[in-house]
Amino acid sequence: MVKKLIKIRHITIKIRFSALYLVQIWRLLLKKPMLKPLLVLMTRWPAANRCKTRLAKQIGGFQAAKIQKKLISHTIEVSKGLEESGSIDIKLAVDGIGKKKIISWAKNNCIQKACSQGRGNLGVRMKKQIISSQRSRRKITNRARDVIIIGTDLVNICPAEIELAFSSLNKDKLVIGPSEDGGYWLIGFSKDIINPQMYWPFSGIKWGSDSVLKETIARARLRDIKYKLIHKKNDIDIISDLIEWQK
Repeated sequence: MVKKLIKIRHITIKIRFSALYLVQIWRLLLKKPMLKPLLVLMTRWPAANRCKTRLAKQIGGFQAAKIQKKLISHTIEVSKGLEESGSIDIKLAVDGIGKKKIISWAKNNCIQKACSQGRGNLGVRMKKQIISSQRSRRKITNRARDVIIIGTDLVNICPAEIELAFSSLNKDKLVIGPSEDGGYWLIGFSKDIINPQMYWPFSGIKWGSDSVLKETIARARLRDIKYKLIHKKNDIDIISDLIEWQK
């Protein structure tokens, strides 16, 4: 009789332990994974006559492509340093080559996420990156995340500036890095305003003109969207911009 009682007690303890174990597993399954903000690097394939067309007219296609390659390498190095610290995810969005070559190029640079920019003007291609980044993440978490887009045309970009931009999105809904030509080298959106119907920053803008920044800010103000401007920089687009390269 005593042996039976001991056996029953052991079985009861095991059942209780199993129930507690299952509860812990269930809690872990219900717990949503940590969301990291996303940094999208938009670039062109660095080949002669496929990139830096304005600069190529002045110094030749091969020299322009070499400069583009160095700029891309620098941007990737800075971005990967932030990703390896665990603070952000990065994604490479490429124009000028096919999907297979994009994947291969990304792997060679130790980048896990890469895609084609797709067709359309700059605004259309940026919007595609913003929306696709949310769709892929919502399959896992059902939540949005902050997204910043930068180009790969800057000599002096540094981790602190990207960190500043992301931290700004904790308070502001929009962050912009102005460029000397009237455009911007960085634009970022808080997860609070990202949605598939977000056309205002991308449609009807005169891309490549000196009014891009002013028009974007005007549209943000019209919608009462709080924004922050960070450091102004100069893209390398023409031969006079190479002065930055020599500093």
